[in-house]
Amino acid sequence: MRTFWLLYVAEFKLSFREMSSFIFGLFLPVGIMVIMGYLSTTNEELVTTFAAVATLGLVSTGVMSLPLSLSSYREKKVLKRYKVTPISPVQLLVAHVFYCFSLSILSMFAVFFVATFGFNMIFPGSIGFFLISYLFVMISIHSIGMLIASTSPREKTTAAMSSLLFFSMFLLSGATIPFDLLPSVLQSIAQFLPLTHGIELLQGQALGSPFTSYSSLLLLLVNTTIATTLSLRFFRWE
Repeated sequence: MRTFWLLYVAEFKLSFREMSSFIFGLFLPVGIMVIMGYLSTTNEELVTTFAAVATLGLVSTGVMSLPLSLSSYREKKVLKRYKVTPISPVQLLVAHVFYCFSLSILSMFAVFFVATFGFNMIFPGSIGFFLISYLFVMISIHSIGMLIASTSPREKTTAAMSSLLFFSMFLLSGATIPFDLLPSVLQSIAQFLPLTHGIELLQGQALGSPFTSYSSLLLLLVNTTIATTLSLRFFRWE
């Protein structure tokens, strides 16, 4: 456990060197929440906006930070070097995944703080069920990041794949542009993005609506299962 915490703290310290994970994972969601908060005219709009913007942090860490870091570790032979030390490469991977989880959760609470104390949001749903749903969506999105890292041959390829997926989710899933405002063609494309279904699930929990998102829950579960299985099957240490 001590080794895990040392690696976990090291991941946080390393992230301060280039700051991109904090900019996209923390500062960007907070900034967008401030803008969208001023545009929201009712509490319902504010709640649905919060549930959507709260996913930006997990998308940033899940499909950008996680795969790029793991691809970098592989290309720079970091994982290979850990094999000849008492520290297992698995411990390094687990520590980095938990760092990404921590930043995602921190981002969600920061967005919640801004919405609640900056714009007087009243949260009508169950906070407990919302948090459980958020953790489920977070794991699902990060499993995609693991799949990218496992199958991408080079760091540049990982960057291209991660950027394409990140900006697709950023623009089409409802995280920034309300889903109902998108043209029907883009709405159809967005149905293939897991974040679209994740936001639908989170918005329902945030509003306290009767649970009807069975298809979204099932799709996220299938996505997590397939991505995790393929990641374990094809992951290369070097």
